[in-house]
Amino acid sequence: MSGFFILSIILAYFIVLLIISRLTSKGAQNEAFFTGNRNSKWYLVSFGMIGASLSGVTFISIPGLVGASGFSYMQIVIGYMLGYAIISFVLLPLYYKLNLTSIYSYLGGRYGPKTHKVGAGFFLISRILGASVRLFLVADILDYFVMSKYGIPFEVSVLVTLLLIYVYTYRGGIKTIVWTDTLQTLFMLIALIVSVVLITQSIGGIDEAAVGLKSLGMTDWFVTDNPNDSNFILKGVLGGLFITLGMTGLDQDMMQKNLTCRNEKEAKKNMMWFSIILFGVNFVFLILGGLLSLYAQDNPDILASIQGMDLDKQTDRLFPLIALEGGLGTAIGITFLLGLIAAAYSSADSALTSLTTSTSVDLFRLDTWKDKLKAERVRKYIHIGMTVILFFVILLANAFKEQDVINTLFVLAGYTYGPLLGLFFFGIISKRKVNDNLTWIVCLIVPIFIFIFKTYEGEWFNGYKSGHEILGVNGMLCYLGLWAFSEKKKLIVNG
Repeated sequence: MSGFFILSIILAYFIVLLIISRLTSKGAQNEAFFTGNRNSKWYLVSFGMIGASLSGVTFISIPGLVGASGFSYMQIVIGYMLGYAIISFVLLPLYYKLNLTSIYSYLGGRYGPKTHKVGAGFFLISRILGASVRLFLVADILDYFVMSKYGIPFEVSVLVTLLLIYVYTYRGGIKTIVWTDTLQTLFMLIALIVSVVLITQSIGGIDEAAVGLKSLGMTDWFVTDNPNDSNFILKGVLGGLFITLGMTGLDQDMMQKNLTCRNEKEAKKNMMWFSIILFGVNFVFLILGGLLSLYAQDNPDILASIQGMDLDKQTDRLFPLIALEGGLGTAIGITFLLGLIAAAYSSADSALTSLTTSTSVDLFRLDTWKDKLKAERVRKYIHIGMTVILFFVILLANAFKEQDVINTLFVLAGYTYGPLLGLFFFGIISKRKVNDNLTWIVCLIVPIFIFIFKTYEGEWFNGYKSGHEILGVNGMLCYLGLWAFSEKKKLIVNG
């Protein structure tokens, strides 16, 4: 598939997004940008959240996991389901009861204005790092397979991409995102299904594929042999639970879409259907990963160009290599590109919108300004500023990509959700009062302790390797730290 053809597909895709933006942002002001005027159809939100939740990292990396770890990722997906249930029946009722625009406003009412800013600050760090790394991984794939062949610098391709995302989100914000995410999820799922069908045919059909997938562990989801293993079943399920609570339930990016629904009942319906569909989609992605491994076994020559790379890059480039250069035809190449772009940019555009919203509402309190025109003008400046920040963090990731900075950024982003878990659930469960001036100390010390623990855990605990469950430990320690600084007093919690 020629590079010019690939670039044409990308350009056509963005033209469609710009048309949608034009149609959905007519007359949009700050209220539409932040909340979509709370008039979104729940089924559109639910469907669109699938693409935003999975992102380009899932589209590239999850299929590559199967060769090394089989289908054990489904342990984490089971944990996701438990987390979505807690979000539906604990967090969403709270957010709707308080009529929140930014979910971190809850922290201001529960603890005070300083904790409000601390919570928003942890989110901003988390989402800037997470969104930048996700977009970088996709930009790196496009640079490797397309842009470098035309001499287009990495910086230029990233800048153009961010400018296009800025253009179709700067007016309508979340109102536009609900619709563009729906389209992007559709493209991603079409790409997934077409890829599964075409690769199944190429390796001999359904029966042959079923035998091969079973040998790779399609029916073996649970790791029960060694409790020290980072993939051990309890770590996987708890990790999925805490990832969902932190990175969905306490994340303005994901919750902002839920809060555009008309009421709490529709938001709950959205979340439950979303979780059911997401369970199936993750399983199909793993099936795709198994099929890619089987195809690579039958066609060893196709892997020659990535054999010299480290293992992470080999697995990340397995899907794009087979789709674009594996000799399976134009159809799989086109659907892969559309799916990749859709998965990446549905995550990036909603991240840019949520970063702008949180900064506007939590730090600048634009929702309280009486001069609405001035508030809208400041919000647009913030939107530009967030675009610039994402650009430079992506360049940083590219500059140090050979030094495992990507994994480090992801780990750091994961740490910052721990304090949010502690702050929110202490506020919900406990009736004790914490000094607003002290919460930041707890939120800073605990992640540092977790970092030290993960560095030396193998030495201290006889080869123990923590998994994603460490996020829950982070939150629990923050909870205990807040309790240590608290005292019994009656609280009046305000939004």
